[in-house]
Amino acid sequence: MSELSVNHLLGIKYLNQKDIELIFETADHFKEVINRPIKKVPSLRDITIANLFFENSTRTKLSFELAEKRLSADVINFSSGQSSVKKGETLIDTVNNILSMKVDMVVMRHPNPGAGIFLSKHVKASIVNAGDGAHEHPTQALLDSYSIREKLGDVAGKKVVIVGDILHSRVALSNIFALQLQGAEVMVCGPKTLLPKYISELGVKVETNLRKALNWCDVANMLRVQNERMDISYFPSTREYTQQFGVNKALLNSLNKEITIMHPGPINRGVEITSDVADSNQSIILNQVENGVAIRMAVIYLLASKIKQ
Repeated sequence: MSELSVNHLLGIKYLNQKDIELIFETADHFKEVINRPIKKVPSLRDITIANLFFENSTRTKLSFELAEKRLSADVINFSSGQSSVKKGETLIDTVNNILSMKVDMVVMRHPNPGAGIFLSKHVKASIVNAGDGAHEHPTQALLDSYSIREKLGDVAGKKVVIVGDILHSRVALSNIFALQLQGAEVMVCGPKTLLPKYISELGVKVETNLRKALNWCDVANMLRVQNERMDISYFPSTREYTQQFGVNKALLNSLNKEITIMHPGPINRGVEITSDVADSNQSIILNQVENGVAIRMAVIYLLASKIKQ
């Protein structure tokens, strides 16, 4: 059986095209498993996984936990709000204490960019980055690409626009890396204040006119505005943002083709997309959530098979 070229999933930028293909092939198998009446496989009966969430999460945390339980792993959950982190404990001490309980793999979300990379250099367990600040969110990008592949047959040659708060988004960065690795064309679209200064150096097109961007693309991935990461105001008002960068059904219907709408969640309905768009047949938002479990099962399974060696 082929294996991943990495021992941790820290970011898409550490993967190659073969890794992504292997993850997708493995996810195809697990997607079939999670649609059976008995949704469990005994693959990881001897593996213990710790979910360390130093930041709020609903979908990602539930998705990872479900993926781990579907693989029959033993799971421990940790959230920093109710822990000794509040008493001043450092990240390495927290993790080493958990690892001394004989944990094989750590799934971690952390507000600081590079936290997973830092950890992978100091502890023996396999690390999966579930989002580190505004840096990367690799499993989200993998499930997004997997959902495009499922809907459109292939990612190569497709035109994907990422719309919204690119500046604070870990999803945008991971998606840019993943889509380019698979041969897609990528554009970013949003207010100038929410586009990183040197974003075009990543080889993406930049557009500030939403209609032009939507007419160009096959897929639009709509990001929410990350108010929790903003210390200043980046645009005059939410209403004005919605007028210029929100997608509604009238706008979609006026385009010269039918495009696919994605969203990593959580959705701010009525801001970046309206309910009639989120719930329309052009949206694959709930497919993304379902695929998230299969993709995370694949990642955990492939990393665990390297631990077992």
